[in-house]
Amino acid sequence: MSSWPDTRILDLLGIELPIIQAPMAGATTAAMVIAANQAGALGSMPAAALSVEQLREALTSIRQAGSQPLNVNFFCHQPPEADAARDRRWKELLEPYYRELGADFDAPTPVSNRAPFNEAACQVVEAFRPEVVSFHFGLPEKSLLDRVKASGAKVLSSATTVEEAIWLEQHGCDAIIAMGLEAGGHRGMFLSDDLNTQIGLFALVPQIVDAVSVPVIAAGGIGDARGIVAAFALGASAVQIGTAYLFTPEATVSASHRHALRHAQASETALTNLFTGRPARGIVNRVMRELGPINPKAPAFPLAGGALMPLKAKDESGFSNLWSGQALRLGRETSAYELTRSLAEQALAKLG
Repeated sequence: MSSWPDTRILDLLGIELPIIQAPMAGATTAAMVIAANQAGALGSMPAAALSVEQLREALTSIRQAGSQPLNVNFFCHQPPEADAARDRRWKELLEPYYRELGADFDAPTPVSNRAPFNEAACQVVEAFRPEVVSFHFGLPEKSLLDRVKASGAKVLSSATTVEEAIWLEQHGCDAIIAMGLEAGGHRGMFLSDDLNTQIGLFALVPQIVDAVSVPVIAAGGIGDARGIVAAFALGASAVQIGTAYLFTPEATVSASHRHALRHAQASETALTNLFTGRPARGIVNRVMRELGPINPKAPAFPLAGGALMPLKAKDESGFSNLWSGQALRLGRETSAYELTRSLAEQALAKLG
């Protein structure tokens, strides 16, 4: 395919289509990455929920399947300080659910964890040399980032504000992912924790395009060819798409999550900190309705999810995260390969 109005991302990353399959921890599989790669997009493997051994295994299978450019995504959060009092208050808030569902309230609370980019992760990058390394929640410390760049990788990171985009460019990003408020999963915000000042994609993209000199990738609320065309009209050089890939058979989502994706209305997503401690967009379920989607008692990221695990085991749909962006009703069930190709073909047809 050719005739894209902006080829900067294609040239920068060495890909055929200006589409990035979003790295969705817990849902993205090596099979999804391989399918997106083979269709001409940039497949993205999330690392935050994987052990080093699991990440190595996934990257080995992806590399064996082809030589297309690959993106590996990491979180850059700072592990929280221990706060036993806050943990206790959070679990006490959940106690009525434990009693109702017959979960053992007195048992040790399971540990909910997400690994930030560190020395071990950097060694994996140096061993596999992915063409692209992307980050969420900012960037890692300079010594690690320098090693990533020395491996030959192009560096991307998410910006939820113009200020974050400028900061990322100043600190070495080769392209910026403009993450609109519509996007599913964790907000990439890192310079501020004020959700009230977060920006929708239509307003965010052109302002970031005007503020930085590197290419901009639009993410959030893009689920079909119309969204891709709109992103280019706003000045983006590519799009990152997540929720649409959750409908593919390559996605590992639970039966309750898949049911919610199929049946939830477009207005039934909300930002919540209940499941991890950081704001993330998902489909509204019982615990979000009853405790409020944002609750100040939730422990710091990523610890909030631990106390919910026993409840999730009893009632998955009511107490697990059902990540989704606002464009979920645009999703359709097809393979990751066919989704990627059809999005590109339909977008090109609309671009004329």
